[in-house]
Amino acid sequence: MGARAGARPGRPVGAVTRGTTNPNRLRRMDRWIAAELAPALRRADPAPVAVDLGYGAAPWTAVELHGRLAAVRADVRVVGIEIEPERVAAAQRHARPPALTFRRGGFEVPLDSGRPLLIRAANVLRQYDEDQVADAWALLRGRLAPDGLLVEGTCDEIGRRQVWVALDRGGPRTVTFAARLGGLERPSELAERLPKALIHRNVPGEPVHAFLRDLDRAWAAAAPYADFGARQRWIATARAVAADWPLVGGRDRWRLGELTVRWEAVAPGNTR
Repeated sequence: MGARAGARPGRPVGAVTRGTTNPNRLRRMDRWIAAELAPALRRADPAPVAVDLGYGAAPWTAVELHGRLAAVRADVRVVGIEIEPERVAAAQRHARPPALTFRRGGFEVPLDSGRPLLIRAANVLRQYDEDQVADAWALLRGRLAPDGLLVEGTCDEIGRRQVWVALDRGGPRTVTFAARLGGLERPSELAERLPKALIHRNVPGEPVHAFLRDLDRAWAAAAPYADFGARQRWIATARAVAADWPLVGGRDRWRLGELTVRWEAVAPGNTR
């Protein structure tokens, strides 16, 4: 079942995913979220709520998300939401109400009250069809608090390579590419982790393909910096790419193996 607004009342919206998960898998995404949302987390009143949507067969990602956000705002509440009842039941032994709770649900994001400041959906839409993404995004964005953020993306099994889209209530804002730089032969290796909205667009003529092509070219040109380490090579790559692409953030983020570009620059259907 897809993410449809007309699903029967009381029935979770969505489909059961494979549920694969590992501890510390989403650390790069969490680090970016904690930094990006820090001002909103600190000013939220009452205590902010974050949702880990589709946390999988084990609740590690929700537990870790709470710990990382609590370092910014101690009274943050995290709700892990899963469509599979057995997964919800298994997660209850990790619950610490009200700080960390688990419940059954889907794209409708059922909460007892209020709207979440964050909805994170990692490795969820990857298992849907591309034409279902817009409806899922719309449902999730509609549940956000006024200054909330939806982070939707994909990573490998141990979190070394990740790509995610950040959306607010108005729509997509940015795309972030993040990697463990050691062992990265070329930035375009991140293409296999593109979110569903972009992964089929990595073909000539599409802007995301052009962006990855330019990253590879800049990475190759920055090869002399490898003598100073992969981090310095990545920073030099980002600096070169920033001359032609609207990057968000600067050296402080680049040194972490991140690169964020505005959504409109790589959105499907644009020409580059």
